[in-house]
Amino acid sequence: MIDKPAGLPTHPGPRARASVEDWLEEFRFGKRRRPEPAHRLDTDTAGCLVLGRTRPALAALGRLFAEGRIGRTYWAVVRGGPEAEAGEIALPLAKVSTRAGGWRVLPDPRGQPAVTAWRVLGRGGGITWLALAPRTGRTHQLRVHCAASGFPILGDRLHGAAAEEGLQLLARSVTIPGWAGRQTITVEAPVPAHMVEALSACGWKG
Repeated sequence: MIDKPAGLPTHPGPRARASVEDWLEEFRFGKRRRPEPAHRLDTDTAGCLVLGRTRPALAALGRLFAEGRIGRTYWAVVRGGPEAEAGEIALPLAKVSTRAGGWRVLPDPRGQPAVTAWRVLGRGGGITWLALAPRTGRTHQLRVHCAASGFPILGDRLHGAAAEEGLQLLARSVTIPGWAGRQTITVEAPVPAHMVEALSACGWKG
């Protein structure tokens, strides 16, 4: 598990000069194989990124992610916020692409099922601190679900909540259940510097 910084892609792409993969040799620690990402985080999302060192481990982690057995909690600061203190967003999503605008993920009743549980952790000054637990793993799921619900994540330029501080979204914790004799483990990522001010405004004490 590593703490991925915001702004660094998980994998290299046509517009990315650097990615997490450029640093994976540092985690070889004398082993035959370097670890590889078992999933991905959006470029602008900071926090917990799961790595697997062997092919069997990567396959097992892939199955756990696909089956929804890996627990994930994200922290987000959103503009406005829900009226209730907890709830669930069930909104199918589809990836659409146009020549002019490239690809985007949008709500679509014909899209793939997507479910996000949420809970309010704090409020202040017109913004809200949420804990988000995705039950599915669709691309940009949390960003689209929050925006479609009327409370876009701060710093999400794609969905109408641009902020100088950057995207206020952190993969806060991951819980991996035990398999093949392994113990269940939970890891937690620290709050990145660019989210401290907004979280503090919502009551986070550090």
